[in-house]
Amino acid sequence: MTDPQNDITPEKVAPKKTDKQIWLSVSESAKLAGVDNKTIRRAIKSKKLRYKVSGNRYAIRLSSLIEFSHENAKLRNKFYSQGLGQYVDKFKKKVVTIK
Repeated sequence: MTDPQNDITPEKVAPKKTDKQIWLSVSESAKLAGVDNKTIRRAIKSKKLRYKVSGNRYAIRLSSLIEFSHENAKLRNKFYSQGLGQYVDKFKKKVVTIK
C-alpha cells in the first residue's frame, strides 16, 4: 500500500534552486558550442555571453553559452552537429525513469 502523502513523483517535487554555476574557458566553450575560439571572443566583446575575468582569463557561464548557441540557425546547427548537442539523443535514451 502506498501512502499518497509520501508518494514522490517528479510533478510533486519542486526543483531546488542552486547557486552553483559552471564556468568554462574560451577553448572549452568553443568546443562545447562547436565553433571557433574567435567566435566566442567576438561574443564576449559584443556582450552576448555572460562571463567573468579571473586573472587574465575569461570564464564563461555554461547557461549563457547554451543560450548563445541557440541564438540563430547557424549557431544552433553547429551546436547540434559539432558541439555538445550531438550527444543529446544519446543522453535521452539512457535516462531511466523511476515509477
